[in-house]
Amino acid sequence: MRLSRRTRLAGVALIAAGSLTLAACGGGSDDKSEGGGSTKSVITVYGTNPQNPMIPTATNEVGGGDPLDNLFSGLVAYNTDGSVTNDVAESIEPNKDSTVWTVKLKDGKKFTDGSAVTADSFVKAWNYGANPANKQLNNYFFYPIKGTDDVGNTVGGAKTVSGLKVIDDKSFTITLKSSESDFPLRLGYSAYFPVPDSAYDSAGKITKEYGNKPIGNGPYKLSKTGWEKNKQISLVPNPDYDGPHKAKNGGLTFKFFNSVDSAYTAVQSGTLDVLDQVPPSALTTFESDSAVKAYNEPGSSFSSFTIPERLAHFGKNEEGELRRAAISMAINRPEITKKIFNNARTPASDFTSPVLDGWTDKVTGNEVLKFNPEEAKAKWAEADKISKWSGKFQLAYNNDGAGNKEFSEAMANQIKNTLGIDAEPKAYPTFDELRTVVTDRTIKTPFRTGWQADYPSMLNYLGPIYATGAGSNDGDYSNKDFDKLIQDASAATGDDRYKLIGEAQAILMKDLPAIPLWYQNATAVTAKDLKGFVFNWKQKPDYYALTK
Repeated sequence: MRLSRRTRLAGVALIAAGSLTLAACGGGSDDKSEGGGSTKSVITVYGTNPQNPMIPTATNEVGGGDPLDNLFSGLVAYNTDGSVTNDVAESIEPNKDSTVWTVKLKDGKKFTDGSAVTADSFVKAWNYGANPANKQLNNYFFYPIKGTDDVGNTVGGAKTVSGLKVIDDKSFTITLKSSESDFPLRLGYSAYFPVPDSAYDSAGKITKEYGNKPIGNGPYKLSKTGWEKNKQISLVPNPDYDGPHKAKNGGLTFKFFNSVDSAYTAVQSGTLDVLDQVPPSALTTFESDSAVKAYNEPGSSFSSFTIPERLAHFGKNEEGELRRAAISMAINRPEITKKIFNNARTPASDFTSPVLDGWTDKVTGNEVLKFNPEEAKAKWAEADKISKWSGKFQLAYNNDGAGNKEFSEAMANQIKNTLGIDAEPKAYPTFDELRTVVTDRTIKTPFRTGWQADYPSMLNYLGPIYATGAGSNDGDYSNKDFDKLIQDASAATGDDRYKLIGEAQAILMKDLPAIPLWYQNATAVTAKDLKGFVFNWKQKPDYYALTK
């Protein structure tokens, strides 16, 4: 079954009407937003300590991504439903075959240090992000641009991307390697944000100091206290911002907790306004909890776990293919989503999300995602004939994420009982700590992974995670046939694009660089006096619209 976005959103609206707790009346204030809440109230929201300094081209996780999305503005901004509207851009126009895009900027745009946002603010930042020598995690997002293959090469490498040309302060061109009809759709993602000249040192490197105190051009700027490591990040409205996401509140504070259960308790007690993920311990009760307002509707987040090919017995060969399939078929996804998540998760049938245009549950090879203990045992035994299994199967997870401990324990038990091997979870206290060992490739076990879309396209769930050399390819997977299909799909439209995406997913079903688990419902609780909460296409609240 293939669904259009319009069909899915209609379904979401019907479900939401029956499941959302309606907003209660807020308290009085001298300054009111359109929704009745105070424009002076600071909204406290759940967050996690960023893995890295908050540099747009180097941030690909939500701990840093959520604040960055509020500190910066891109050429376009995303509306609640995932459609785009111009923000810094006055226009983004293609040539006849959509290989060259001409960008013109609006007048008067400034960074919060007072410097002007110019064409060079974008082009210089993109050149920096595209250069492999700078080791930026979002490097992959610049690959469609002509000349990125030449930048930073050790032999005669270019210093800048040939496909990026500044025309004047207010305009530049982007030349792509091949036709890409919806290229502007991605330009609201943080990798494409502009960066001021003050971010760079004398050698042209963006400094760590800048990442710790980023200067942006978005709806908010850092407060005087800013990023207090392992505690919180405080933002205040940017008075000079006049784009589509102008703040309706008095600021945002991203507060960090040791566990999501602690964050839930903070919402109940009134010390946290927004928790955008409900812990399993509360899933059966949160919608009837009189201390909070509850939200529950279909979402876009995808959950998986990754088995790097460098691990013994899981290489890119027949043995590795058999063992990955066996592990996947040993997992009873419906049992976990029911017993642990109270059906607030849906077992996965692909590598993307059902809320996206062109999604289908008919993917070749996806029977490997079904619980089949007999077939799992048979494949494991066949792999043993190639190379006898020894050791322990461990699954790493971060303990500060909702449900990670519970599902990791349950899944390890299922694998252990089905395959008759020693399997157990391995806990890391925080997301930051897990991501550090994943990023530097020192982790020696499979590990929990997931994806929250950067822009609303199935390709965003595939290319950045599984393409050769992609910034979020944590398992270092590489398949040239897959890479080619993703490249061809980027240039195609309509059914042709969806057909190519289906073929690419069939390759993933065979290779299983990650084991798809489930799609996550968008669940949240907020303070009873909070107003303006809705889930956007990214399964996040529109932070700028929150008041109380």
